[in-house]
Amino acid sequence: MSTPVEAAGTSMLPARVELTAAAEAMVDQLALRHGPLMFHQSGGCCDGSSPMCYPRGEFRVGAADVLLGRVAGDTPFWMSASQFAYWRHTRLTVDVVPGRGSGFSLEAPEGVRFLLRSRLFTDDEAALLDAGPPPLTGEAG
Repeated sequence: MSTPVEAAGTSMLPARVELTAAAEAMVDQLALRHGPLMFHQSGGCCDGSSPMCYPRGEFRVGAADVLLGRVAGDTPFWMSASQFAYWRHTRLTVDVVPGRGSGFSLEAPEGVRFLLRSRLFTDDEAALLDAGPPPLTGEAG
């Protein structure tokens, strides 16, 4: 489900974030209802411990946020820089499961919640990412 990312002056880079088929279906459903979307992963307690889905522009991204990539076509996935420092060596997969998550994330009224699954990048993937440009931050994105 991941799509390599073309970075200027580099070969194809592995995706840092992807969606499961179920999560992509939920994003598509939410986008039909709410318009363009965005994700943010803050890593805080409670609501911030899961990826949050918002209408694009409803959450203000700051200079301390990192753009991990785009999912479901053009949906940006942002993460706080402190979380990125911790997760930078992993490929993140957004999944959707039954249950109540945050009251602020758009999927909550559907009786489901988004969550992250992760795996370490292979040595080859890590080398490609290390050789490429750093991810954009909220200042540049």
